[in-house]
Amino acid sequence: MHMIDWNNYREQVLAGVGGIGKLTPDTTRGYATLSGAGAKTGHLDAKTRELIALAAAVTLRCDGCITVHTKAARDHGASQGEIAEALGVAVALNAGAALVYSTRVMDAYQMLEEGKESQ
Repeated sequence: MHMIDWNNYREQVLAGVGGIGKLTPDTTRGYATLSGAGAKTGHLDAKTRELIALAAAVTLRCDGCITVHTKAARDHGASQGEIAEALGVAVALNAGAALVYSTRVMDAYQMLEEGKESQ
C-alpha cells in the first residue's frame, strides 16, 4: 500500500502549475528559465541534477517536487540505490542544520545569562 497515489498527484500538481501559468505566464516562464539554467552549463548530467533536486525536495518538504523529480530521476536512469544515497545526504544535512542552529539557541541562552535580563 502506498502513502498516496504519486502518479495522480503529479498530474494534479502539473495541472495546477499550468493553471497558474495561464494567470501569470511570466512567473512560470521565469521558473522554467531557472529550472533549465543548470542544464545549459553542462557541468552536471541530468541524473545528477535530479538526485540533487530530490535531496533538496526532502529538505524543503515539497511533495510536488518529490513526485516530479522522482519520475525525472528514474527517467534519467537513477537507480533506487542512488536515490537512497542522495536522500541520505538530505537526512544528514537536515540533522547538521539542526545541530548548527542548536548552537544559536545556546548562544541566545548564554546572552540572557550574561545580561541577567529581567522578566
